[in-house]
Amino acid sequence: MDRLAAMEAFIRVVDAGSFSAAARQMRVGQPAISKTIAQLEERLGVRLLLRSTRGLAPTEAGRSFYERAKRSLQEVEEAEHAARGAAAALSGRLRVGAPVTFTRLMVVPRLGAFLAAHPALDIDIVLDDRPIDLIEEGIDVALRMGQLPDSGLAARKIGECRRLVLGTPGYFAAQGVPRAPVDLLSRQVVIHEPRGGGSGAAWTFRRGDVQVPLVVGGRLRISAAEGVREGVLAGLGLAIASEWMFGAELASGVVVSALKDWQLPPVGLWAVFPTGRQASAKARAFADFVERQVAGAAP
Repeated sequence: MDRLAAMEAFIRVVDAGSFSAAARQMRVGQPAISKTIAQLEERLGVRLLLRSTRGLAPTEAGRSFYERAKRSLQEVEEAEHAARGAAAALSGRLRVGAPVTFTRLMVVPRLGAFLAAHPALDIDIVLDDRPIDLIEEGIDVALRMGQLPDSGLAARKIGECRRLVLGTPGYFAAQGVPRAPVDLLSRQVVIHEPRGGGSGAAWTFRRGDVQVPLVVGGRLRISAAEGVREGVLAGLGLAIASEWMFGAELASGVVVSALKDWQLPPVGLWAVFPTGRQASAKARAFADFVERQVAGAAP
């Protein structure tokens, strides 16, 4: 029995809460995971997991083994990385959770350089605008935007971008360019309203010491940023969105900004790591890579 592989399987089972979820993460069959855990318990001579109709839970011995095994695997990975040297390629598999539109526009087109630098590394990108469970999905690092809830997750801010009032030249020609925030009350706004909560209808505009709180309205509310983009490009209204979301269109003039002398709260980009787990070298490297990309994209 491969001790390190058995330790990894046990950690995955405890983190995921089931053999089936761990098997999906490791891309093996559930019987293989069950057999590995049974062999591990037999070798150690102790019961590591309690099985019930409600799921799995580690025994006292299992909890102790879990903590030590997790530290051991982290130390092995760090030792391998240190031995290869800071410039050496990373290896294995990295699972990344990320929002759909930001990743399509800002990450995937630039990913070639990261893949070329680390030819032994495979990357799984799980695209979802909702904050998925990192442990259950086996995510090593997630990219999240906006305000982070107080979840206890380990997080590092890796970027920030301005929000702007954006629309097509055709829309502004037909409806008029807003000159003050209050003018937005008479415009159609394509509102981003994610299913996970929050709304892009309430904003506070600032100029110097002046603050103007505003609740904008519109006939079209869309749960995904990708739909907001398409609505604006189709001339259905304007949007309050990040430069990241319309970078190419702003550069080409397909979309233009209004109310340039007013500021809106910027949108932050965070690298988030699973709770209770030291961020792996490859997860940190990916977060550093994205940080460099968004910094290079800043105006």
